[in-house]
Amino acid sequence: MISLHPLLEALDDGRKEQLVRRDQPGWMEPMLANLADRRFPDNDWIFERKFDGERCLVFREGTRVRLLSRNRKRLNDTYPELEEAVLRVGADRFVADGEIVAFEGNLTSFSRLQDRMQIQDRETAKRSTVAVYFYLFDLMYLDCCDLCALDLRTRKELLRQLIAFEDPLRFTEHRNEDGAACYREACAKGWEGIIAKRAAGRYLHRRSKDWLKFTCINRQEFVIGGYTEPGGSRTGFGALLLGYYRDDDLIYAGKVGTGFDDRTLADLGDRLAARRQEISPFADKVRPEKGEHFVSPDLVCEVAFSEWTDDGRLRHPRFLGMRDDKPAEDVVLERLPGQ
Repeated sequence: MISLHPLLEALDDGRKEQLVRRDQPGWMEPMLANLADRRFPDNDWIFERKFDGERCLVFREGTRVRLLSRNRKRLNDTYPELEEAVLRVGADRFVADGEIVAFEGNLTSFSRLQDRMQIQDRETAKRSTVAVYFYLFDLMYLDCCDLCALDLRTRKELLRQLIAFEDPLRFTEHRNEDGAACYREACAKGWEGIIAKRAAGRYLHRRSKDWLKFTCINRQEFVIGGYTEPGGSRTGFGALLLGYYRDDDLIYAGKVGTGFDDRTLADLGDRLAARRQEISPFADKVRPEKGEHFVSPDLVCEVAFSEWTDDGRLRHPRFLGMRDDKPAEDVVLERLPGQ
């Protein structure tokens, strides 16, 4: 039988029994987090920084490195310095999970990372002035063994020991308690938010409530100017089309499709259907997309969101509730895009 990697050999017998001997996989579906409210778990959870970057799985097989996005897009030529850094790692065979980021000051910036994400040529990427870093936070395979059945704390400790972290490779640190305080500190620093992870949890190749994301959000009222058709088994509507007034013009701010319970989908769906109209109420949205319907703009709702995009759209919006105490015409932009 092939001997275990020394780090795995050092595990106790119970954890060794959780190892699954198998050939290194060509792909592993990444584990995804669920958006959560402000009720923080506290028993045996860890709390990590939420990055505003590009998710990446790294596959090291001898002298071959593959950097793959969530949709299996090869990223080696976009981030050649990360490929070279992984090749300097002593271990020959492993699969790890992480996030590629760029910084604007002390904050990770998805907008700045965009300058690198668009590059497909290796030499052009090397000449880029946008420095990138690879924050690794999980280890799913090592040497000859699948580690996904191990608890998260063990996987993270193996990752920490496996790699001598130096830029551009960075280890994702975590806190072991007081998620609420961690979240407050993250938002005070201007971070994207935090990820809460069940410390005893396995690595699941799907979206799971063992990982919860808490974003540092803004909130304000928006006018509902339309909606989209529901998909799958959902009823009522799919997403709301939102806007705010600038003088007499209703300016499109994007869609919100999360935060609704079944009752809201049904009740608000009926109210929207009764207000349907053919003409767009938005001054700057003249071409409806497939499945969109416009309504008379007299309903107001409150939405939480993380930030504004450069083109004036909401990022990570979440429906909070209807507002009947404010006329639609009084809904104006409370925070300018980019501020």
